[in-house]
Amino acid sequence: MHKNYGENDALIDVDLRVAKGEFVYVTGPSGAGKSTLLKLLYGAEHPTGGKLLVGGVDASKLSQRQLPFLRRNVGVVFQDFKLIQRRTVLDNVGLSLEVLGMARSEIDRRVRAVLGVVGLRGKEKRYPTQLSGGEQQRVAVARGIVNDPAILLADEPTGNLDGAMAVEVMEILQAINLRGTTVMIATHDVGLMERFPARRVRFEGGKLVRDR
Repeated sequence: MHKNYGENDALIDVDLRVAKGEFVYVTGPSGAGKSTLLKLLYGAEHPTGGKLLVGGVDASKLSQRQLPFLRRNVGVVFQDFKLIQRRTVLDNVGLSLEVLGMARSEIDRRVRAVLGVVGLRGKEKRYPTQLSGGEQQRVAVARGIVNDPAILLADEPTGNLDGAMAVEVMEILQAINLRGTTVMIATHDVGLMERFPARRVRFEGGKLVRDR
């Protein structure tokens, strides 16, 4: 698979296979292609060439209209949370279910269940500004898994958190993986990777240079 932006190569001849239920770190320096890879996997970008299979679906051939089908199976957690400040925790987490047209009673049931998973039960009516950074990231994680996706992608999910909060978020991601969800985390935090060991794939200059 290949991805470029004009004359700039973002990913070069990447051949990567991730099995169902794996936990994988995507590592490398800034500009190595980590975030680009994740954007390709959840359909925010399309590869310039080659094949991209996500859950058995060739994402490189999906039209804009077909993208929601892909995104039902892929959850995403961003470094900067991307929470809607004027909406409560309940509404932020349930937004993707609203878009799918799910009944309000089912949305509330699912959201309350997933908030229990991330340790935020009882904070459904809080707003993002009333939460700590670690709690906001937990909301972002809950939003990413409320659809019960087969794959969860996290782009530097602990980048804005202190050590203790980062560990808490990693423990949640590890627990989600143990339930059967494939988890891919873009990070450069060596300490966390050593504390929570798993497969590492390293990119440099858009190339996959190490897989162990």
